[in-house]
Amino acid sequence: MAFTIAIAGKGGTGKTTLAALLVRYLREHGGEPILAVDADPNANLGETLGMRPEVTIAELLDEAVSLQKAQSPAMTKEMYIEYRLHAAMVEGRGVDLLVMGGPEGPGCYCYANNLLRHFMDELSGGYRFVVMDNEAGLEHLSRRTTDSVDVLLVTSDPTVRGLQAAARIDRLATRLKTRIGARYLVVTRAPEGGLDSVLEEEIARSGMSLLGVVPYDPAVVEFDMAGRPFAGLPGSSPAVLACRGIFDRLVVRC
Repeated sequence: MAFTIAIAGKGGTGKTTLAALLVRYLREHGGEPILAVDADPNANLGETLGMRPEVTIAELLDEAVSLQKAQSPAMTKEMYIEYRLHAAMVEGRGVDLLVMGGPEGPGCYCYANNLLRHFMDELSGGYRFVVMDNEAGLEHLSRRTTDSVDVLLVTSDPTVRGLQAAARIDRLATRLKTRIGARYLVVTRAPEGGLDSVLEEEIARSGMSLLGVVPYDPAVVEFDMAGRPFAGLPGSSPAVLACRGIFDRLVVRC
């Protein structure tokens, strides 16, 4: 069974960047094969990995619904999507990508999440690691997309409000009694010099375990603006170096 690491946090806290750098780290340290899962409706993990899907799970669901309405086939939506799942899987060297995509039209996102959980259960046995980039906020927890993971990394920017949002995610995970092996806080885009005493006190009040701090890195911003995959970031990049230390500690704790 794969070791699953999920990343959560409010919007704009660098979830996708952290997920992409985690995939890069695992590839550099013999963690292949890896399944990268973009469970954010605003999907852009593939862009940071240099991988583009032909179709998403949500789009396959739309296809299945349209097919049923037009022809009323005996094939269920689940059967159709499983049959077409290879089209939604982007296969790369050592890492494959599966993208959830946006909700099916104006309807509910819950059914697509149920499918994602089902397919991950089916697929994960063929991988050493699964890295999941969740949607922003709390919905993925309440819908139990992140229901059975080994490690949950909760991201925050270096603000009190960001840390409070991270703490709410952590508390919700506790209340829902999700099957999460360990939960850690990662603060991203930190200023030079690290976190000040106000933020350190807020982290202490939250009760969350701080795994590490990622500094603001102009190179990440440059790559992001140009749409370049983060595998091309230099090894001397402050964000890459910080994440390398964070993931080293994560592997030791796991």
